[in-house]
Amino acid sequence: MPYRPFADEIRPTTLDEVVGQRHILGEHGLLRRIIESGNIPNLIFYGPSGTGKTTVANLIAQRTNRPLHRLNATTASISDIKEIIADIGTLLAPEGVLLYLDEIQYFNKKQQQSLLEFLENGKITLIASTTENPYFYVYNAVLSRSSVFEFKALEAADVLPAVERGMRILSERARGGLVWEAGVAEHIAQACGGDVRKAMNALEVLAQAASPSGEGKRHVTLADAQTAAQKSALRYDREGDDHYDIASALMKSLRGSDPDAALHYLARLLEAGDLITAIRRLLCSASEDVGLAYPQAVPIVKACVDSALQLGLPEARLPLAEAAILLATAPKSNSACMAIDAALADVRAGRTGAIPRELQNVHADSAGMEREQGYLYPHNFPHHWVAQQYLPDGLTGARYYAYGENKNEQAARRYWEAIQGTAE
Repeated sequence: MPYRPFADEIRPTTLDEVVGQRHILGEHGLLRRIIESGNIPNLIFYGPSGTGKTTVANLIAQRTNRPLHRLNATTASISDIKEIIADIGTLLAPEGVLLYLDEIQYFNKKQQQSLLEFLENGKITLIASTTENPYFYVYNAVLSRSSVFEFKALEAADVLPAVERGMRILSERARGGLVWEAGVAEHIAQACGGDVRKAMNALEVLAQAASPSGEGKRHVTLADAQTAAQKSALRYDREGDDHYDIASALMKSLRGSDPDAALHYLARLLEAGDLITAIRRLLCSASEDVGLAYPQAVPIVKACVDSALQLGLPEARLPLAEAAILLATAPKSNSACMAIDAALADVRAGRTGAIPRELQNVHADSAGMEREQGYLYPHNFPHHWVAQQYLPDGLTGARYYAYGENKNEQAARRYWEAIQGTAE
């Protein structure tokens, strides 16, 4: 018999055996009620790998007694769809078919459009799955004809019953039985990163490699479990939602002044080897979130980044951790960010105007010519400042920058109010 992965072999056979997803598959969950009704609409399952999307599709096929055709969009083509369509209305599929299309985001617009005619007449019921946000990757006409259900990443507590069930089955099959060292189940459940398939694969490897003991039984050690599940908890795809979610979480943790969370998300990026994303977020936060409240953050973070690039991983973690902690614990101001965005809004809206004559770069300008141009040289005046128009006529009086409520910017405000005589 051909090899069949253990994870496929012990897939749940009822909705009650599916781990997690209580929000849609619990006693009163909407998806559960739809499945139990037997009237299945077109469905799109969205969520991480190993969270039960394929399993639920199989259970739907069993419930409706309709042929289930499986395609993976990474390798399938329009001709594959046409072959499935050819069966519709024949003895092979008199009532139509269920089409499970995995990774639908890899189908282009034309391929997705080829499904529409058959989705309309009900001959094909589509169950598509994707690890990416379907509202970004699925053609709108397909999306509007489907109901979207999100499968959430599983917690270790959700995975643990599946791991214990897998251990029991493997122990029963093993000649002489298996002895699992204390802590193995908990470690696998935690280290699989919410992916039940990864957990089952790790158990299968451990069972095959179990060491024999003098009692005729074979032992599975915690050390072996730690090796088998090494790094498997890490969900990361540089082109997928996880990449952007982790980068966003790092940036928001820095902005929210939570050094522990910032270090956590930085660690996830570094463990995945994504040095560049970590560096870009840190550099950006220095100006966007700390800004003028602590301007020294920019050169300090830049120095940390330079050191990290010279060191490379794993040593790069040290200066980047320093930068993350500095940014998370520094005072915050987004005044510079708000100011440039306000200025850009005027420019993009066409609110510009001619540059005042006294500010123009005239080729005939030289020492002594400033009077004809009307430019007043600030360094010739007390405190190196003189009242003068700098903005175009149409924008005179425009205010883009507002001083932040921090020590540095308030000190600057008091300084210039005193010199310009604008203090209230």
